[in-house]
Amino acid sequence: MINVLIVDDSEVARMSLQHILESDPEIRVIGIAENGAEAVKFVERQRPDVITMDVNMPKMNGHEATRRIMETTPVPIVVVSASYDKNDVKHSFMAVEAGAVAIIEKPYGLEHPEHQEAARILINTVKLMSEVKMVRRWIKAERPGPAVTAPEAHAERMVSKKINIVAIGASTGGPLVLQTLLAGLDKNFPAPVAVVQHIAHGFLDGMVTWLNQTTGQKVRVAVDGEHLLHGNVYFAPDDFQMGIEKSGIVRLSKAMPENGIRPSVSYLFRSVAEAYGCEAAAVLLTGMGKDGAEELKLLKDAGAVTIAQDMESSVVYGMPGEAVRIGGASYVLPPEKISKALGNLLGHAGGPRAGNGVNNADS
Repeated sequence: MINVLIVDDSEVARMSLQHILESDPEIRVIGIAENGAEAVKFVERQRPDVITMDVNMPKMNGHEATRRIMETTPVPIVVVSASYDKNDVKHSFMAVEAGAVAIIEKPYGLEHPEHQEAARILINTVKLMSEVKMVRRWIKAERPGPAVTAPEAHAERMVSKKINIVAIGASTGGPLVLQTLLAGLDKNFPAPVAVVQHIAHGFLDGMVTWLNQTTGQKVRVAVDGEHLLHGNVYFAPDDFQMGIEKSGIVRLSKAMPENGIRPSVSYLFRSVAEAYGCEAAAVLLTGMGKDGAEELKLLKDAGAVTIAQDMESSVVYGMPGEAVRIGGASYVLPPEKISKALGNLLGHAGGPRAGNGVNNADS
């Protein structure tokens, strides 16, 4: 049985969430909190398996409650927020930065045509997150440095080569990992970065804004037909497949979902393999399922440098784990080591970087 604490200042929302969650025989709601302060006190007395956390609440908001819980008694926290409210989206990513493991959209009312799908996503997310092993989130100034293993040390000495694009795929747990990875890259990183992140509809713009503010990188949602510029990070937009042509031009399409997903990491990686081959680097991060795993192997076979996130730092080791299992990863690293490896890989390579040959991130 999965024990859940619901945190929301709306009585209607609390009742709706409880009804949805307890419709599954494997889930039991063991507590209700009207604000973050009540949630912190509840977790001190009784530890649930998962917490669903609203963000805008009186007395203590979801961001602060998440931070306190993760620093004392860590529990998998799923942010359940309204994607149409910009303030909710902003605070949702602040909660992710504090340690929340997933964000989903608050389910619609019973009469809404998308209610059943939203309910299914909520139940599945709670079940999946109940299996996540949490550790206490250290205050940054106190966080001990990770031990360097032999494979990581080898990756840090990665020989530089000509790389014209870096492609990244991520799903569950990805936003925080992407923040760490992108913040670790040089601000004048000498290649464009193309990213597919599986995220609930309506949250992409908020994530891009958050990453712009917290990583020092120029992060944007990709536009069909634009030329990639190095020093810029491009995210596939909601409900579009994103491919990259050899000329460095973004191509968005309504092509069929792959692995049940659009945008799909597989679609992006395959296009990069076809267009760039050995002049690409690709990274597969934490996520459920196997989207992008076979295509990471395709990139490796084409001579690209391929990296999978390690198990210890992954919220869910599905996607990178599958890539490792089939031999698709040249290196297996935690996020901060991925940044260093990419920096070393591109540090001294010559030649044009972006498809249009412009070495100007501000163009």
